[in-house]
Amino acid sequence: MLLDLALRIDPALRVFYLDTGLLFPETLEFVGRVEARYGISVIAVQPELTVVEQAQRHGEALWERDPDACCALRKVAPQRAFLKNYDAWITGLHKTSLATRADVSRVAWDAGANVVKVSPLALWSDSDLEAYAREKDIPVNPLLTAGFSSIGCMPCTRRTRHGEDPRAGRWPGFAKTECGLHIVIPSKSGV
Repeated sequence: MLLDLALRIDPALRVFYLDTGLLFPETLEFVGRVEARYGISVIAVQPELTVVEQAQRHGEALWERDPDACCALRKVAPQRAFLKNYDAWITGLHKTSLATRADVSRVAWDAGANVVKVSPLALWSDSDLEAYAREKDIPVNPLLTAGFSSIGCMPCTRRTRHGEDPRAGRWPGFAKTECGLHIVIPSKSGV
């Protein structure tokens, strides 16, 4: 939804995603569908190390032993490196029933990336997003209709069960609920 709205304002907007090397094939196919739908080339931001190089340096399946370290290497560091050339980034974070995302700020300072983080959908609910997607016939990742309420890397994501918290399928077996990309300092203005 964010991409659809943003490209209506600026069709030349640079769009990126984090290609961790561990994404579901469906997610990569979805990126291709989005590119075709909007006539854009999406930038794949990749980590410094391949999955094999990471295993050589940090041991096999780091995500099973230290998912925070894995996310730092495969998501957080590449995004921060990519954003160093920008003053701001726009994210699709929105309010949900999750405690960690219930009070999403529309504008915040991303101290890790040293940029302004803008969340135009912050006040949108899941039902608002679903209604917009239906109305505009927005493509969605097919994993969402296959029981994945939150989608990340293959080894750290499972389908959620009926009645579970939407993020319960992320990092199963760990208390972890966020990868570290969305740690920000809210703006003083409360915008």
